[in-house]
Amino acid sequence: MQTIAERLEKSVEKALEEAFGQELSEQKELLEPELTQATQAQFGHYQCNNALKLSKALKKNPRDIAQEIVANLTSPMIHKMEIAGPGFINITLSNAFLAHEIEQLLQDPHFGVPKAKEKKRIIVEFSSPNIAKELHVGHLRSTIIGDALARLFEFLDYDVLRLNHIGDWGTQFGMLIAYLKNFEIAFFEGKKTADLSQLMHWYRESKKLFDADPDFKKQSQREVVRLQGGDEASLEAWEMICDISRKAFKEIYDLLDIKIEERGESFYNPYLLEVVDDLEEKGLITLSEGAKCVFLEGYITRDGTPLPMIVQKSDGGFNYDTTDMAAMRHRIEQEGVDRIIVVTDAGQCLHFQMIEKTAEKAGYLDPQKVQFDHVPFGVVLGPDGKKFKTRSGETEKLIDLISEAIARAKATFKERIPDASEKEIEELGSILGIDAIKYADLSSHRLKDYVFSYDRMLSFEGNTAAFLLYAYVRVQGIKRKVGKDVETLIGNVSIKLEDPSEIDLALHLRRFGETLQMMSRDLLPNRLCEYLYDLAEKFHAFFRDCRVEGSEQEESRLLLCEATSRVLAKGLDILGLKTLPRM
Repeated sequence: MQTIAERLEKSVEKALEEAFGQELSEQKELLEPELTQATQAQFGHYQCNNALKLSKALKKNPRDIAQEIVANLTSPMIHKMEIAGPGFINITLSNAFLAHEIEQLLQDPHFGVPKAKEKKRIIVEFSSPNIAKELHVGHLRSTIIGDALARLFEFLDYDVLRLNHIGDWGTQFGMLIAYLKNFEIAFFEGKKTADLSQLMHWYRESKKLFDADPDFKKQSQREVVRLQGGDEASLEAWEMICDISRKAFKEIYDLLDIKIEERGESFYNPYLLEVVDDLEEKGLITLSEGAKCVFLEGYITRDGTPLPMIVQKSDGGFNYDTTDMAAMRHRIEQEGVDRIIVVTDAGQCLHFQMIEKTAEKAGYLDPQKVQFDHVPFGVVLGPDGKKFKTRSGETEKLIDLISEAIARAKATFKERIPDASEKEIEELGSILGIDAIKYADLSSHRLKDYVFSYDRMLSFEGNTAAFLLYAYVRVQGIKRKVGKDVETLIGNVSIKLEDPSEIDLALHLRRFGETLQMMSRDLLPNRLCEYLYDLAEKFHAFFRDCRVEGSEQEESRLLLCEATSRVLAKGLDILGLKTLPRM
């Protein structure tokens, strides 16, 4: 099914061509339809804004132009059109048309959302923690936002590769291996095991030595070279270190229902020298104090000197810039991707701007063929408005954050459903706790910081996961009360829309596809959150105004409830949220 907006645009395009095609034969771009959703109910359902732009080219009054468009705009979808203000055309859709659209939506396994016209390959890179460190609150946004975007493009029928670009290479491993050789030889030789807390302790101790002891620093740098050179003992120790972290990451990912393929910085190690040599051959490398750098026009430091992008250090080592350049080249030339989406904090904006520009200069990235999107996000704040920390001032562990949310959700259910078993409380609490964390993050505009609040995110009022889940549960309750098999009604019962609340709900349901298309362009998950919150509110208004059980319109309204249930569940699923059987 096409969206309503897509079909209206075709009708408007045809009307524009018939009215002004000959006059504007040399300016066809002016005949592209400008259609938006109406911002308020009194302005109808959609608004055509072409008349104002055309008035300059045609040297006519925009209201007269609007009149000509209306005269040529015919469609069974449209109930009425009104010209407002300087030439806006307000379009109201037919109730019968909307009713038929909901009937079709219920028979469409894709919920009325158009699939991708081409099955393009998209890489979504997200989460990206560092080995030898725990996932903390700082990883929350990348993980949740990235998963939601991957789920969106999978639903739209793209070929999606979810990548976890973990920090598993570089200087920190030289430090760790040097420390293990000096102080934990039994682990280095594989005679002793360790857990993540021990690994983190070793990392902290090795960092102290690296900063304070010049000899240890030199030893660490030599170990990096040995590791990058493929030394067998170093690689074995490195693999053991990575395995310990992997197990800890998996615990969190399983809890959050995150599926992601690990392809860390180490994957690109074989390509690093090759990419540096290629940049050098193309004349993009400048030597600066022994380091190989790329200098891009317009990028300067705070003191006004040119800002280098170092791709090979003076000691011959590689870094984050080199790895990301190699990753960009590999994904385009080897993977054959059509779009690359990288989800990181906003602090890396400059880095990815320089990577993108360099990739274009090197000929790896052709913006006409491959779309690159860096998806930055703000930070999670505590109640004090500063970066979220524990009471001791340390960064909050993600596992502790999740556990606390689940514990609070379980306490809520014990109070609300006193007859529930411990097992049910456990299941309901886990779903609501995790849903609440995810939704609180995704409903915030990703470019802005947001304040983390358990009380607000677990509230049953306002734009929260609990409010949306309650709407879903209420639909299931209506279906149980009516007691009819909805599946047998679909395709056999005609929907009739008469009450304004019914019409409003039906229109909103058919805008699901338009919302997802918008989210696929601007990569803002809060678009979908706002849509679902509005859907829940419109459903509650419908429930208030329109009796379902026992009414003359019982079956028609039951189908409208079912459409709400399906769209709500799918929208929540795209955000990575699960539904509840009862609340």
